[in-house]
Amino acid sequence: MKALIVIDYTVDFVVGKLPCGEPAIAIEQRVCELTEQFVNQQDYVVMAVDLHEAEDPFHPESKLFPPHNIRDTEGRALYGELKSVYNHRHNHMDWLDKTRYSAFCGTDLELKLRARGVHELHLAGVCTDICVLHTAVDAYNKGFALTIHADAVASFDHEGHAWALRHYEQTLGAKVVRDWSN
Repeated sequence: MKALIVIDYTVDFVVGKLPCGEPAIAIEQRVCELTEQFVNQQDYVVMAVDLHEAEDPFHPESKLFPPHNIRDTEGRALYGELKSVYNHRHNHMDWLDKTRYSAFCGTDLELKLRARGVHELHLAGVCTDICVLHTAVDAYNKGFALTIHADAVASFDHEGHAWALRHYEQTLGAKVVRDWSN
């Protein structure tokens, strides 16, 4: 069985407090299509969403980035049409709060995947070179086969995005799907 993990496709990471901007806006339709496709095929879908507490000086990201994805703020909402897809289909997918870059760190994601017999992970979302990357590295180390949808990941750092796509293929052995037809 396979699963789709949509990582941090939220208001704050697309247009809000820590935005990827245009590259993230450009992938909206593809992220929604992938989500619908996986739900329709009855594959496992997870919305892995960054969660921070207001004014938390102890979180390691506090020194690196401005406050973002704060609990109970609009910034944590799924961005654009994905919010509607989730609202209409939420009974067919899971929401996963995560407090670190990787969707595996400090969560029960691996247990949920193993319980469902998932062996293959498909990743989409933002940022290609941060949270998607750290999730992919953890998935690789846990023995999952990986597919990264290059047309459904984005970053505010063009060079980091390109580097991460090469890293997925060359270092993690991931399949990188580069267009909608694959």
